[in-house]
Amino acid sequence: MQVRFLQIRLSQTRHASLRVGARQALFVCAAIFAGVGMAPVRAETISGALTRAYGNNPDLNQQRAATRAVDENVPKATSGYRPTITGQAQAGVQYLGTNATSAGTGAVLQSHTTPGMFGVTVSQNIWNGNRTINGVRQADSQVLGSREQLRQSEQLLLANAAAAYMNVLRDTATLNLNNNNVEVLAEQLRLTEGRFRIGELTRTDVAQAQAALEQGRASAIVAQATLAASLAAYRQYIGVEAKSLDPARPLDRLVPRSLNDAINRAQAEHPLIQAALHNVDVTALSVKINEGALMPSVDASANVSRSYEQQGLVGMHATTASVTGALTLPIYDGGLAYSSIRQSKELLAQARLQADLQRDQVRAQVVSAWGQWDASARVIQSTQAAVRAAEIALNGVREEAKVGQRTTIEVLNQQQALLQSRVNLISAQRDRVVNSYALLSAVGELSARSLGLRVSSYDPGVHYDQVKGKWFGTGIPDGR
Repeated sequence: MQVRFLQIRLSQTRHASLRVGARQALFVCAAIFAGVGMAPVRAETISGALTRAYGNNPDLNQQRAATRAVDENVPKATSGYRPTITGQAQAGVQYLGTNATSAGTGAVLQSHTTPGMFGVTVSQNIWNGNRTINGVRQADSQVLGSREQLRQSEQLLLANAAAAYMNVLRDTATLNLNNNNVEVLAEQLRLTEGRFRIGELTRTDVAQAQAALEQGRASAIVAQATLAASLAAYRQYIGVEAKSLDPARPLDRLVPRSLNDAINRAQAEHPLIQAALHNVDVTALSVKINEGALMPSVDASANVSRSYEQQGLVGMHATTASVTGALTLPIYDGGLAYSSIRQSKELLAQARLQADLQRDQVRAQVVSAWGQWDASARVIQSTQAAVRAAEIALNGVREEAKVGQRTTIEVLNQQQALLQSRVNLISAQRDRVVNSYALLSAVGELSARSLGLRVSSYDPGVHYDQVKGKWFGTGIPDGR
């Protein structure tokens, strides 16, 4: 069912009443924004607003930065394959005095030297119980998990931004209806006072009309405050102030064909499930890494050094070079390694249970989102019927009041019933659009690409490829 948002026909009767019809419908948005003091500008579409949010939202950008930070775990892990090179240098001043009287000479030997040395040592691990291999695999799994978390952040942003967009439309329309209701009630009070002066009505009728007007003004004040909050939320998610917004359509063309289809697609594609599965891989590799601590380690090292004036001998120079291999076999470390292995196995069991829990949570979210989306279409039909019935009832009550068959309070009550029906219709139309975005997010398919946004999609793989093989450098790919 395709429903354009806020299709409202404005017609002014002699009693200043507003009527909602199906024919000759006009979008109320332009009149709404003019009514709250916004200058007419080129209308923003929901696609344009979501494009702004996707490119500029600080929360999404910080999540992208967090994903790039996780990418650095890969070169950190691969550093275990590479040699470590260290340089040594040493310099000093040495005084040596020797008493030679024991030799019968009575002489004292003295020397002043400046001993020093410099050298380079290269170390390379040959094998460490596959801890490096498993560490690299673990880092890759962490990267994949962070990308799924980023995808979830993108989904939440787009869903929240769409809701903020529709909230502004809804609350602006609600404020417009309340302001017009105040005008209707003010006219009703004027007519009641006129009939009171000629004796057709009592002071009670005037008091009832006055009370209804003041209540209407209070409702308009509340609607104004609600709109202000929605405008602030729009600024938070979209990044700019709301000016003039076009109506929006629900994403019916992207919604799965059935609830079972939605559940199956969510179980296969939802980023939270995928992130949980990658976390299982991370913890499984932690078990292997900790088990590697019980295995021997083979290392090789080479050293070249040059020394000067050692042992107080002036002019003495020496060059030393060596290549060594070492086998380290852990025997017992007080139980630390065994405890770490047991702990990582428990964490693995927890991660698997968390993945199962995540599947159940996603399924529940899909069922809930599907129910709300499916019900919203029927709610619109019911509220449209309620508006039509309230219009007919109000016209009838007014005509009957003219001949004394209805009281003033009955007219006012019916006027409020019509207002509430119109507000309910606006909310139902808003819910239809927002629920379609929420359903697509619950399925795991809400993205800039699926929405067809005219924006360059952020590709986390670009940064990963830039840093995964880096050997040197402190600068990051964006130049900082």
